[in-house]
Amino acid sequence: MTLRLKAEGLGLWRGDRCLCQGVSFTLEDGGLLQLTGANGSGKTSLMRAVAGIGRLDEGRLSWREEPVRNASAYQGQLAYVGHHNGLKYHLNPVENYNFYQSVTSHSSEIRAEEALSAFGLAEVMHRPVALLSMGQKRRAALARLMAVKAKLWFLDEPLSSLDVAGIGLITSLLKRHLEQGGLAMVITHQPLDLDPLPVQRLELGAPA
Repeated sequence: MTLRLKAEGLGLWRGDRCLCQGVSFTLEDGGLLQLTGANGSGKTSLMRAVAGIGRLDEGRLSWREEPVRNASAYQGQLAYVGHHNGLKYHLNPVENYNFYQSVTSHSSEIRAEEALSAFGLAEVMHRPVALLSMGQKRRAALARLMAVKAKLWFLDEPLSSLDVAGIGLITSLLKRHLEQGGLAMVITHQPLDLDPLPVQRLELGAPA
């Protein structure tokens, strides 16, 4: 079955202030939408609303031709990695990964040691997250994408705090996800080298 996420006329308000309005896009198998815009333009708020963890004030959102509010399978098909890493700092990366995997109903069954080693964290995976560098924390957060069988990824500034090797690693992971028919919405100002895969770009306007 073809995967399709369709947004029509989405709008977000915070009191009397309009963050964005009239946002429309369609994502299908292997599609990626890159969100850009000035600070405060509503990028993260829009992503959270589309992911179902924030309020959507206007418009329609459908998954596989069914309104998202009625699509019981929608939440089980997505993975969200926010701008903040969402890690428990007193736990190590293995424990964080295992906890995340334990609460999903769509486990990939990829073990923590395998995923974290692939993300270059083999030597620090048993060290408390509080003792890791910013780049290592970001890698540990993104490694959790391997813990679930999610068709739709929401990634907020996934390349922040990463060195050149880390950026290459995440780009390769994202490209493989798309080549396998996955979809993604990504907030980043950095270029995404995903050739020959198509990338839609949507720039949100400056705040009013």
